[in-house]
Order: sequence, then C-alpha cells, then structure tokens
Amino acid sequence: MIVAVIPNLDKRGSSETVEKMSAFLKDCGITAYLPDDICCAGYEHAPIDELYKIADIIITIGGDGTIIRFAKRAALDGKAVLGINAGRVGYLANIEQNEYNLLSKLSTGEYTIEERMMLNITVKENGNVVGEYEALNDAVISSGYLSRIIDVTASVDGGDVITYHADGLIAATPTGSTAYSMSAGGPVIDPTMKCVCLTPICSHSLAAKPILISGEKEIKLKAYSKKRTDIFLSVDGRKVVPIKPFTEIYISNSKNSVKLVRINDRSFYKTLSLKFRDARSSK
Repeated sequence: MIVAVIPNLDKRGSSETVEKMSAFLKDCGITAYLPDDICCAGYEHAPIDELYKIADIIITIGGDGTIIRFAKRAALDGKAVLGINAGRVGYLANIEQNEYNLLSKLSTGEYTIEERMMLNITVKENGNVVGEYEALNDAVISSGYLSRIIDVTASVDGGDVITYHADGLIAATPTGSTAYSMSAGGPVIDPTMKCVCLTPICSHSLAAKPILISGEKEIKLKAYSKKRTDIFLSVDGRKVVPIKPFTEIYISNSKNSVKLVRINDRSFYKTLSLKFRDARSSK
C-alpha cells in the first residue's frame, strides 16, 4: 500500500500529525509520500502532481476546503481520498487528528469507498463556451460585495422558467448540502444521492423555497440586475467568475466523481449529529 500525505500546514496541529504518522505508517507496512516542498523524516518525496499517480490513496490533513481541493484533483486520476480533520467542522473528514491509529486499516483492507457526485458548470456567452468548472460542494451566483437583490432564472431541461428575486442562488450537491446551502435554509441531503438543490439566498419572496432536482437533469441559469450590480459565479468558494447580463450557466452531473475512504464506523447521520453538537458547544 502506497499513500500520499498532503497536509495544510496552516491548520493547527497538522505538522505534528504528519510527524507522528511517519513511524506509525511504516510500522503498518505502508509506504508514505509527502510533496517535495515539505520536509519530514520517514517519508518519500515527489512533486505533488506525481503523487496522484504514485499513490493508491491520498490522505489529506486540513478542513473541508482542503479536502475539496485535493479530492477534486484526485478524481482526475480516479484516486480515493481520506480526510483527517484539522478544521473547525470537517463534514468531509473521516477521522480526527487523534485517531490516526485507524490508518492501520488501510494495510488490512478494512475500509470502504464512498462515491460523491460533482457538478459540471459550463458558462456560455452568445453560445460560446467561456469557462468550464467542476464543483464538489456548490456553484453560487451572487451580487458580490454589495448585498443587492438580483434576478436569477432557472430552467430544467429547457422547460419552464423559475425566477428568483434574491441576493443570489446556490446550486448544491448532496455533499454541499451541509455547507452554504444549509446556512441559507436548504435541506441536509444524504451524500450518496444524486441530485442538485437550488437554494435562494435571502429571497425577497415568501414563496421561494429550496428545490431538489434530479442529478440526471440539466439546469440552465441566467442572472441580471436592474441596478447594474456586479454579479459573480463562485465554484466551491474558490474560483470566482464575473457574470455578464444574460450569460448562460449550465449545470449538470459531472462524468467525474470524488471517492472518499471510510475507515471508521460512524455513519453520515452520526457524524452530522456530532458536528452539530460540537458547533453548539464551541464557544
């Protein structure tokens, strides 16, 4: 078994966890690699892009943002990712930093792999593709720096149009249902489902509610502002793209999927309960 350990060293305790894991992984008969710009004894080293080809499993240490970033990259090579939580919430992480001893299950095959759908987002202007992105969590259309109402229209498979008068609109995967969408009033969705949730942000309508749409459908979004407010599309909270009036945004199920390694026996619902409890007691 070969693993690649990719930590976010800005997260508290992550460097110490990397050091502790070195001898433990070796004792388990696991060969571990680090990116060649991180120095730590007991690891092999290689350029980060090569790690996705060398390793059987990618181990990330960080928060959900870290896991999303490297899991999307790993999906291109069909590699599975195990997240060790070093963030505040860590819905995507399977174990905490003090549970790294569970990594011994990798060498004995005592783990499962869970697939998560991603979204393909295609941006078109005058029928021409000007951008294409993939999202594990969500794609968000918003009014940017100023909180001003914009109009966002949505149609499914070219059918009837729904119009939202709101600060924006979130198109979330089941994985992203516990992120921004949940904060905006959207439902929590079992992450193994294949669907898209459209959740309006601060809608100026009592009738505007989140809508669940089959992952097999194609959604077309358009956004504009009567006050000429700047409008942006953000993908997984990292990529930000300015949107011109009546630019067309197409959202569909990506051909790629993220594979997450599960080595503990906590179900999604148990994890959800624990994270909610921790959030209430974190002050």
